[in-house]
Amino acid sequence: MTRRLAEVAKKVGVSEATVSRVLNGKPGVSDRTRATVLTALDVLGYERPTQLRGERSRLVGLVLPELQNPIFPAFAEVVGGALAQQGFTPVLCTQTAGGVSESDYVELLLQQQVSGVVFFGGLYAQAESPHDHYRRLFLRGLPTVLTNAAIPDIGFPQVSCDDAVAVEQAVSHLVSLGHRRIGLLLGPPDHMPTRRKLAAARQAAARAGLELGEREVEHALFSLEGGQAGAGKLFDRGMTGVICASDPLALGAVRAARRRGLSVPADVSIVGFDDSPFMTCTDPPLTTIRQPIEAMGRAAVELLVGELVGVRVTHDELLFEPELVVRASTGPAPRERAAA
Repeated sequence: MTRRLAEVAKKVGVSEATVSRVLNGKPGVSDRTRATVLTALDVLGYERPTQLRGERSRLVGLVLPELQNPIFPAFAEVVGGALAQQGFTPVLCTQTAGGVSESDYVELLLQQQVSGVVFFGGLYAQAESPHDHYRRLFLRGLPTVLTNAAIPDIGFPQVSCDDAVAVEQAVSHLVSLGHRRIGLLLGPPDHMPTRRKLAAARQAAARAGLELGEREVEHALFSLEGGQAGAGKLFDRGMTGVICASDPLALGAVRAARRRGLSVPADVSIVGFDDSPFMTCTDPPLTTIRQPIEAMGRAAVELLVGELVGVRVTHDELLFEPELVVRASTGPAPRERAAA
């Protein structure tokens, strides 16, 4: 018992007497300190006293915008595994068209008294979307971590891939292959990672003496169909290299090229983003920007568990550097094609 008191007190940063009062249900301890002590018990693997069981579940919500993009299940696998090592059970919440909304999932998770929530892309990244459900989480003091770029006024810990570095790598790669007509295929205009990629790409292009104006940029939904439609417009304007904001967009771009009788990469080069599973198995294998999902996922869990046990964690955005993975969907620029 004495050893348990000492370990929990050290973990939380309170006295052993405070821990004892919590375990014995005595007054004189704030609700926040009481919750932090109980969480530390869980994290350290100690069983709660009988009278204190069942107040808060050992569940953590993992909220994903979709499952069609393989990067989201890959993130969930990393985070779910790291949570399991800490004694938590992940609860997968996936949005589908016409199904449960992100706001509804938040309410369900609160009703289940989850210990925390990790979001893998969501409305927090879209400036023009509703954000009231995030404020409910914040006001409830529920530990929450966001991945990949939130709007500025949502104050949760954040783990992100460095979008600026990603597009700089992609632009430099295409320029090194001789491409001068480079297009961008991005997500919706109010999407924060999209805004970051666009700003960084324009700077990188300017350094190479190129222009990325309105004709060189298309916005689309993050889907194969969105990629096909958006990339088709860029190819029709004579682009020989297209940088896409996701791998599904890039696969849609490959389809658009073939529908126009263009060869990849002999006629057009295509760069994806994420390095989702199976991108080595596509035809051609996809050149893409690899997100470091293992490091990002584990960092998200460390931030979440830190908040759970009352450790002060950074609320500054943690940026992780991506890696350009060169495969067969990019090659030397052809002779300039005339724009339609």
